[in-house]
Amino acid sequence: MNSNLSSNALQVLEARYLLRDSKNQLIETPDDLFIRVATSVAKAEKKWGGPSQVKHWRSRFLSALTELEFLPNSPTLMNAGTPLGQLSACFVLPVEDDLIKIFDALKLMAIVQQSGGGTGFSFSKLRMKGDPVSVTSGVASGPVSFMKIFDVATENIRQGGKRRGANMAVLRIDHPDIEEFIEAKRNLETLTNFNLSIGMTDAFMRAAAKGQNHALIDPFDGKKKRVVSARALLKEIATAAWKTGDPGLIFLDAMNRENPTPHLGPIEATNPCGEVPLLPYEACNLGSINLTKMVQKSGHGWEIDWKKLEETVAVAVRFLDNVIEVGKWPCSQIENQVKGNRKIGLGVMGFAELLVLMKIPYDSMQAVETASSLMRTISDLAWKSSQELALERGVFPNWKKSTLNKKQIKARNATVTSIAPTGTISLIAGTSSGIEPLFGISYTQKNVLDGKTLRVLNPVFKRICREQELISEKELKAVEKSGSLSQASALTLQWRAIFKTATEIPAKAQLEIQAAFQEHTDNAVSKTINLPEDSTVEDVLWIYQSAWEKRLKGITVFRYGCRGEQVLELGQSCSPADCRL
Repeated sequence: MNSNLSSNALQVLEARYLLRDSKNQLIETPDDLFIRVATSVAKAEKKWGGPSQVKHWRSRFLSALTELEFLPNSPTLMNAGTPLGQLSACFVLPVEDDLIKIFDALKLMAIVQQSGGGTGFSFSKLRMKGDPVSVTSGVASGPVSFMKIFDVATENIRQGGKRRGANMAVLRIDHPDIEEFIEAKRNLETLTNFNLSIGMTDAFMRAAAKGQNHALIDPFDGKKKRVVSARALLKEIATAAWKTGDPGLIFLDAMNRENPTPHLGPIEATNPCGEVPLLPYEACNLGSINLTKMVQKSGHGWEIDWKKLEETVAVAVRFLDNVIEVGKWPCSQIENQVKGNRKIGLGVMGFAELLVLMKIPYDSMQAVETASSLMRTISDLAWKSSQELALERGVFPNWKKSTLNKKQIKARNATVTSIAPTGTISLIAGTSSGIEPLFGISYTQKNVLDGKTLRVLNPVFKRICREQELISEKELKAVEKSGSLSQASALTLQWRAIFKTATEIPAKAQLEIQAAFQEHTDNAVSKTINLPEDSTVEDVLWIYQSAWEKRLKGITVFRYGCRGEQVLELGQSCSPADCRL
């Protein structure tokens, strides 16, 4: 059994990833899973090399997986080497203003989600509520009504039989039904399988900043329907997000300025967590490097092992490009679009714990500098690997008309980097999610295992406290129960600064970290700006303006406690019947 896996990781693997027989009995171990994935993905090497090439890269892939140095997105872990064979994490599907095409999208969504993928949609082309429909002499019901149909379908689909579906719904800020969209999740019982994001434009953000009006345009006939105050509309968005966490924002102009294949059309939507802007019928294959494995001991503590990072990036890029070769696709349109652009998204997890190991507070300038230098290096190395693969395998088919051709960059992949939230694979890796700060020193994570709850005491905190005798075992247990460092009276101010958690870190500092990563990321960055419970709507408005000014591609806020019961909660107050170590 893999000794790197925690008890929580084993529970997650058993519940969602390990293969079972027809009687629902486990038929593989975690080691078997990693062998299955490495073997399947290495088979792509046959196309360009012989058996020795396949054997070599199978060994390299297996080592990275078993050592938890790199993990691919969940569908690859679930489906590689199985008859299903769908390995991509996320898809964007088009929704056209035509009833038959709407239900074609619904059918394709069902196929994608059954195979383990998440789906993103722009509903911006649907005509406004109340518009006449000439075919039936009736009136249109509007985007939100169709979103509810997609939501009900998702509710009844189990992704790959192992996890419930996830969706992203995008509506442009100039759609006449934008107010209904903003309020769509206010009661917390509607659209529970959707994240909502408003497609913002530079023109709207400038109008809001200057106190100007904003026109709402019917997508059916292109006519102006109403004029509203941009500032008031932005405040309405901020108020809804303050109350429920939805909607988020995606900045369409920022995304399309860096669209590598503009000749194929504009980007209108993203995957469910917002880190991958995709064209219609496009999918992306994601993977993340565990930064806590990219360190080495130095004279004064821990430092980044740049050589190991370089080797891991090269393995990861090759792995993800191979996934495109061996994966199976829900339909020919998706296969053609994916193989035409060959987008991959290599990211990181464990950034907060890396900072802890290096004794760097998350809300410090040193943390921003570390984020910038780290992601710049990963980006440079990933592009280097993609260019080397292009020499070996050829550029992506749509390269000739792409922006990379104009820059004279011959690459195998149209994009190479993306920062995903890594919610489940970070649990497997035993580290913190993506680039998020530590949510809590001790917390519960609900609904991970079919209604069960995991209890988590940060392993780095626990290890450092014991190794350096920072606090007593009695205080450690008190911290575990409450989730608060107030129980650790012996902890120095320096260590308290290093172990600050999400709601203790100012929004400004979190934005700086997100911007540092975004500057060196081709796709987008999934990062939630965590706010304390006493934050205001004005705080959210400031975050929106700052995110746009920093040229981020998207922004999401979440105020602690705004939904009553939430997935992550500080401390470990759940009952023994609901919680398992």
